[in-house]
Amino acid sequence: MRHYLLCVLLLSACTIHGQIYSTIDGNASFTSYAPLEIINASSESLVGVLDSDKNQFAFKIFIKSFSGFNNPMQRIHFYENYLETDTYPESKFTGKIIEEILEGKGTYRAKGILEIHGIQNEVIINVELLKSNDDVQFNSKFSILLRDYQIDIPRIVEQKIAKEINVHVSGMLRIRE
Repeated sequence: MRHYLLCVLLLSACTIHGQIYSTIDGNASFTSYAPLEIINASSESLVGVLDSDKNQFAFKIFIKSFSGFNNPMQRIHFYENYLETDTYPESKFTGKIIEEILEGKGTYRAKGILEIHGIQNEVIINVELLKSNDDVQFNSKFSILLRDYQIDIPRIVEQKIAKEINVHVSGMLRIRE
């Protein structure tokens, strides 16, 4: 029920018109390739909506839904010290696919606002879409710079946390009923 309500809230970011697709179980992961350590974490709690007629969309993920990490202390530092989840509990992307979405598989550019750690930046990312009548499969890989989102890494661990983080999001959007 909580995930459904999140989708409804996200939908308010899109003008309700035409074919509406949604997901409550998309995937998000990130990898930090630093000189002394590789950090991987993932979540299967990405929620989102897409208005295919207007090419508008919105996605959201709660930061505390990420798991993995190399040890429990690393997860705690990620939540409390770096992303400050008590103050900034979620990240979101709201935007528009620049090109017209066609049936079948294609790579498109998505332009929008990516918000992480309470900081909003306009970005353009590439996203692969596979559209059929009843669903849209999405897959995107992009990277972010920690400094762009005012995420400070203490000097003592800067060899263990990369300054540029690789992000991967994917999932299946289904027609909303």
